[in-house]
Amino acid sequence: MQWGSTMMVTRGVLYDMSIFPGLVALRGDDRVGLLTYRIDGDQCEVMSLDSLVEGIGVGTALLETVQDVARAAGCCRLWLITTNDNTYALRFYQKRGFHLAALYPNALEESRRLKPQIPLLGMDGIPLRDEIELELLL
Repeated sequence: MQWGSTMMVTRGVLYDMSIFPGLVALRGDDRVGLLTYRIDGDQCEVMSLDSLVEGIGVGTALLETVQDVARAAGCCRLWLITTNDNTYALRFYQKRGFHLAALYPNALEESRRLKPQIPLLGMDGIPLRDEIELELLL
């Protein structure tokens, strides 16, 4: 468990990540990545994407696979939420065709009410405040 808990807050909802379907990337016998997702009607939300080995295409392969899963399930949209501090994710997803779809200013205030252990500062010391929605139309 990389994040210390199976609980995650997004868009003001507390989720138990252990209940969602997932895709596991293997390198030999070693698990090197995990993508969890949820399908709701004709939309598929990427709930989490973790690559334990950077620079070898783990995240890209998982993202391409979930696109296939979503299309097979009849989804027309793949989307996700990230936070304003996660500049790596913003670059990663946009390079793979995702577009900025919505900004939720100060969303982390509500998230901290549900999960108080969310820090005030995120990656690179950036204040952790906003949620950003990205989407890819399938």
